[in-house]
Amino acid sequence: MSIELIVLDVDGTMTDSRITYSEKGDEIKSFNVKDGLAIASWRKLGKQVAIITGRSSSIVARRAKELRIEHFYQGIDNKKEVLEALLTKLDLTMESVAAIGDDLNDLSMLKSAEISFVPRDASAYVDKIADVILSKKGGDGAVREMIEYLIVNEGLEEQYLELWE
Repeated sequence: MSIELIVLDVDGTMTDSRITYSEKGDEIKSFNVKDGLAIASWRKLGKQVAIITGRSSSIVARRAKELRIEHFYQGIDNKKEVLEALLTKLDLTMESVAAIGDDLNDLSMLKSAEISFVPRDASAYVDKIADVILSKKGGDGAVREMIEYLIVNEGLEEQYLELWE
């Protein structure tokens, strides 16, 4: 079975896990543009993307909208439960899911996915259950590395490159 849906955690995977506050109390996060291009490419291949994150942030909502990620859930305590509900809605199974996360609140989701990824700087506890420990840190291209790993494994390299030729 092929991977049809990638599930992304945010803090520590799409970002470097830092949260910066301005003097006015504004929250600042940095996203990797290379991750964004890979996410857009994955979608152009007819695949789906979901963000399931424990925190709530208007910045993350903006990034999800910018990347046209329609399955967007924030402020989530039980990520596996939300993923299961999404799979029912999309008529998919866990066998068609790849997930990336970096910390304890991602454990159950990562254990359930067909293939699980963690950035190089993830918690040692999630490293133990991950199928793939990426060479990139969170916020430093880990999501892109995950997607390109899947592109190769799924035999989609030619289609992936044709998107940009």
